[in-house]
Amino acid sequence: MAATESMVREFIANTFPTDGSEYPGDTDLLQAGIIDSIGVLTLVTWLEEAFGFVVDDEDVVPENLGSVDGITAYVERKLQEAGNPA
Repeated sequence: MAATESMVREFIANTFPTDGSEYPGDTDLLQAGIIDSIGVLTLVTWLEEAFGFVVDDEDVVPENLGSVDGITAYVERKLQEAGNPA
């Protein structure tokens, strides 16, 4: 899980530059202005390419993609479902 979280944080930091300060894993990325609606599409594309699974439309919800913790848990769950533990 630490490796997945690290990958997610690195992608977000490189793709959506902020002031460089570290933020808690449960920070709402949309509310904090780190990611916008177009950024969510960028994130979905990256998840599919980086982890090799399809992000279903019904999975594009704040619980799954709204925070680093949510994204990490979502990726772990999808990889387990596919039989590919991270």
